[in-house]
Amino acid sequence: MKAVQIVKPNDLRIIDMPKPEITEHDNVLVKIKASGICGSDVGIYHGTNAAATYPRVIGHEIVGEIVEVGSNAKSRKVGERVIIDQVTACGHCYACRKSRPNVCHNLQVRGVHIDGGYREFMAVPESDCYVIPDFLEYKDAVMIEPTTIAVQACSRAQLESEDDVLIIGAGALGSSLLRIVRLFNPHSITMADIDAGRLDEAMKNGATAVINSKSEDLVKRAKEITGGYGPTVTIDAACVKGSLLSACQAAGNATRVITMGFSIAPDEINQFVITSKELDIRGSRLQNRKFGEVIKLVNERKVNLQGAVSHTFPFLEAQKAFDFVDSRDPSIRKISLMFD
Repeated sequence: MKAVQIVKPNDLRIIDMPKPEITEHDNVLVKIKASGICGSDVGIYHGTNAAATYPRVIGHEIVGEIVEVGSNAKSRKVGERVIIDQVTACGHCYACRKSRPNVCHNLQVRGVHIDGGYREFMAVPESDCYVIPDFLEYKDAVMIEPTTIAVQACSRAQLESEDDVLIIGAGALGSSLLRIVRLFNPHSITMADIDAGRLDEAMKNGATAVINSKSEDLVKRAKEITGGYGPTVTIDAACVKGSLLSACQAAGNATRVITMGFSIAPDEINQFVITSKELDIRGSRLQNRKFGEVIKLVNERKVNLQGAVSHTFPFLEAQKAFDFVDSRDPSIRKISLMFD
């Protein structure tokens, strides 16, 4: 079968690899139908994702159809349309015992540490497969996984209705966060970005205020919008140089700052901005068994993922897709690689 492999940073190749066979453990064979391109995939391609190992078949936003099940499969059946959980955990380390397998000490993420979804078939445990809504096209169903990331971040933030929320970054991640944050009916939701078009879209999708951080002072405006206090929850979905410091500077006293970035590049931060306000700085990584929760929200029409994908490419044209991402075309919201 064909697969897309990052051999080393900036070296993407279409390779042939053996079609997997089901086993007692990996007892479901899934024919991949679509797999999304995430910022972390781009980071692996460019060599800026510190978690990745090479060579690697990337892709962790993975949807497809079950085409074969093992004799010990009990919950999944042939013909079901599913999304595959990207997290594999040991089940016995401290993090796993604390019900946080998403940061397992022995964590292996499909598409990062082990081969992922940019290939024609995958064999996985049936417990890692979740049935997707019938009305959702495969290209849009890849957005379930980014939405689980947003649900995880909101869980880490312990969102409440009295919160004033600031989301820094209105790209694909920020847009997913906005979909979930608004379900908590917080006091306000402010989106900050350097792209006016993205901010216009954020206002249409439920933001109560926006900050163009290219032309406005982000910290000053965030405080003005919140009556001088500062946001009570600040989520850094931009994950660029300086964004974490801005998040901490904007945040009000005794509030929560959520960081989601994976860069290992040195950045500026200081103890005073954290200690003086007694901020809770919390990382949010991947998702902690959130697929069922998100699929329920989609089925109940509380979250609309239709139309979230802006572009599709045949998976064998992955190089063209990644080149398009690198072009930073402002029309890009989300790209799905299609396998049929």
